[in-house]
Amino acid sequence: MTFSSDPASVLPSLALLSYRVRVLPMDAASMVKMPEHTVLFLDARDDLATAKTICNLIQASGLAIPIVLVLTEGGFTVVNTQWGVTDVVVNTASPAEVECRIRLASQRTADVSHSDEPSDAADVNGVIRCGELVVDTDGYTASLRSVPLDLAYKEFELLKYLVQHPGRVFTRAQLLQEVWGYDYYGGTRTVDVHVRRLRAKLGTEYDHLIGTVRNVGYRFDLPESMSPSHSTTVSDDGSDGAGH
Repeated sequence: MTFSSDPASVLPSLALLSYRVRVLPMDAASMVKMPEHTVLFLDARDDLATAKTICNLIQASGLAIPIVLVLTEGGFTVVNTQWGVTDVVVNTASPAEVECRIRLASQRTADVSHSDEPSDAADVNGVIRCGELVVDTDGYTASLRSVPLDLAYKEFELLKYLVQHPGRVFTRAQLLQEVWGYDYYGGTRTVDVHVRRLRAKLGTEYDHLIGTVRNVGYRFDLPESMSPSHSTTVSDDGSDGAGH
């Protein structure tokens, strides 16, 4: 990710390795274009302030993506743990060093992802439980604290889609495409309207579950109580069991 008109100059050694490289501009919209299994090299050679802002946005979005900050020698003095980066590398690093940092960054992120797996919303037999919110994707019903939510069809579809991808950020355009479909010609404003209605029906205590990522879009935030000791699944006989 870089502002440079010559992306190859950011980390020259990367071009000598057998990895597929995709160049993205340094803006918030690029975050939703990142494919899975990505290591993000973030160009911080000339603009440390913007690089830090992008790092903070990625953290806020919940994207589990390893970030390797590309720096000049002088940049090492300002980077700290608050940046949320996985690793740093000097822009003149050798191919062997760059490959090593890619390997280590990928492994660190994989280890963190595996440790977080029990916190995901449990989806068993079409029933997704997120704390006190239960979404029955087959029965097209949702309830909060065992009280049914009166949702219109598209409100339910939007809630279902977000709940099925907890922590993932979607732009309005993406949600419009996934929930309303390719043949819908309305504007993205309809997404904002439906999000507002959903939040109203969730109530003030739970409206924060549908989070806004500024300048990007929306995501579903798992309740704070969702942990290995709190998450539950529905077993085949309909009884509650310990989540995995």
